[in-house]
Amino acid sequence: MSNKPIFVATHPRACSTAFERVFMTQRDTLKCVHEPFGDAFYYGSERLSSRYEDNLTAREDSGFTQSTYRTILDRFQREASEGKRLLIKDMAYYLFPPGASPASIAPSLGRVKRGVGTTEAVINGTTNGTNKAPYPYDTDAEPNNPTVIPRDTLGNFHFTFLIRHPRSSIPSYYRCCVPPLDKVTGFYDFMPSEAGYDELRRLFDYLRSIGQVGPETAGENRNEGSASNGVDLPNGVQSSNGVHSSNGVHSSNGVHSSNGVEVCVIDADDLLDNPAGIVEAFCKSTGIEFTPDMLEWNTEADQQQAEEAFSKWPGFHDDAMNSCGLEPRQHKKKFKSIKDEDAEWIEKYGEKGAKLIRQTVDANIEDYEYLKQFAIKV
Repeated sequence: MSNKPIFVATHPRACSTAFERVFMTQRDTLKCVHEPFGDAFYYGSERLSSRYEDNLTAREDSGFTQSTYRTILDRFQREASEGKRLLIKDMAYYLFPPGASPASIAPSLGRVKRGVGTTEAVINGTTNGTNKAPYPYDTDAEPNNPTVIPRDTLGNFHFTFLIRHPRSSIPSYYRCCVPPLDKVTGFYDFMPSEAGYDELRRLFDYLRSIGQVGPETAGENRNEGSASNGVDLPNGVQSSNGVHSSNGVHSSNGVHSSNGVEVCVIDADDLLDNPAGIVEAFCKSTGIEFTPDMLEWNTEADQQQAEEAFSKWPGFHDDAMNSCGLEPRQHKKKFKSIKDEDAEWIEKYGEKGAKLIRQTVDANIEDYEYLKQFAIKV
């Protein structure tokens, strides 16, 4: 069983902060780190996002202009020195150049190119040597690695994945980026590139292709001898442990692949329908001891911890902040018809907003459904 820091990779508005609160109750054994890579992605000298590119004041006011991918990884080392296992919850797209641009390694983690046959180590996150936006970096890429994090560094984490249907997540995210909530969040434009499904799927596929996760899949009700939900690795890629995922044997008895990391995908709707069952399955897959009281956080210490952790992203976590636990919802999610859904979005956000939401939803359904095939079932 892996005892590496757990990395819950997700996309915006996936109920991930409520999920994180489950593990924040385990303060004696776990140290939760809340969305750290956004500091470098949006604000620091290695920033990949254009959201604040023309707003130096906003970047400076964030307090994260000195953040690089290296400083964030260094923080993990400091946090782990307390002797607790880390659980990091973050957006997968923070590790990727936007727009499916080719990735090269973040300067603070790699070596800057200085002409043919020469390189220079990077210490302070110097990027392209100009005053323009930092990306593209003057650094080398790693073959097949779609992120700005070296493969060896990715290997330090036990990756899991959390998803939610775009018909729920996209309108929720849009709401955070338009009046009146935008004045609270500081996100004044809805950017479809921040939907996050494409990057989550590419991270998932990459980690499977190099054998870092899988081929076994977490959860009950798996048929022995079945393929990974019938889904092969991209283009027939063979994992680094010599096993094709299409021939992997699933296990529900705690037996793991050679690297100890099962494919572990959680769908938010399943979590909301059956919190205890899904959390217990997640714990079993990641080596965390499950107790039913993990699903409640109603003490003053719980609230103080949440306020400190979530304060840097105001407006995004109000529901999770004001919650006191996870209970099964009374009725399973039933989507409205497309017509009724569009009418609701038009009423809330106008014709233009509704059209952009629908376009973004439609653009991400395929990636969601692909990942959904791997979701834990209990």
